[in-house]
Amino acid sequence: MQKKVDVRGGATRHRRHYAEGSRPVTGTDAFSLEGKVAIVTGASHGIGEGVAKAYAAAGADVAIAARNVDDLNRVAGDIAALGRRVAVIQTDVSDLDQCARLIARTNDELGGPSILANIAGVNRRKSIVDVTLDDWNYIVDINLRAPFFLSAMFAKDHIARGATWGKVLHIASMTSFRGYHDLSVYGATKSAILNVAEMQAVEWASFGIRSNAIAPGWIETPLTATMNPARKKWVEDHVPQGKYGVTSDIGHLAVYLASHASDYVTGQTFNVDGGFTAGHPWPHLAS
Repeated sequence: MQKKVDVRGGATRHRRHYAEGSRPVTGTDAFSLEGKVAIVTGASHGIGEGVAKAYAAAGADVAIAARNVDDLNRVAGDIAALGRRVAVIQTDVSDLDQCARLIARTNDELGGPSILANIAGVNRRKSIVDVTLDDWNYIVDINLRAPFFLSAMFAKDHIARGATWGKVLHIASMTSFRGYHDLSVYGATKSAILNVAEMQAVEWASFGIRSNAIAPGWIETPLTATMNPARKKWVEDHVPQGKYGVTSDIGHLAVYLASHASDYVTGQTFNVDGGFTAGHPWPHLAS
């Protein structure tokens, strides 16, 4: 009979596990991922690829997951060139059986994971009145259902192995904070993911698991490369830094949130948007 794992918090468990997480790590070692195993979904391109490579550059061995195995193999080659072990695991995160297999194969091929980055995400741009149930299910299954349940699988595995230190990362969005045309379902999932990170931070603190989110602004990826030129110009005019971000902007922060340097940071969301959510620059007008 399979043993059930109690993932609820509690004062006794908190005292038992938190001591390891409070072990002081100083200097540049605090930012190292040496000896860690990470899982990154959506790792075949864009932000997911950037995060996977950033983890590897910081010393982690990485299990990369996505649907396109050819792109995964390309990313795996870049990670291997950094001298890190890498496992290519073709995964459709909307299929929870495949999510469970991702956890199991990572354990088998690389060892127990201590870092999970839920990067996979999709969108369909439609007006609210044109959204179909298929649109809703497609976006919700990948953007919200998958990270919710994959994180739970990660936590159960962590606890069952007796691990005492772990990090979970989610990807939010500027749509987590304000409304945009034709992004209703996407925005709903990205708003919800903020609360998922907060709830995980509270429930899993006693097991040494921290959960945070990054909310990217406009980042140069294959997705934004096809954006209408007029829309791109609007972005550049309204972002205070006047430019798009790059995937390494997300990757560097992801390494910090996966490292001992952020051990007292949990349940938080970090905007990486060139100042867009802080406000918009006024045009320079003659007095």
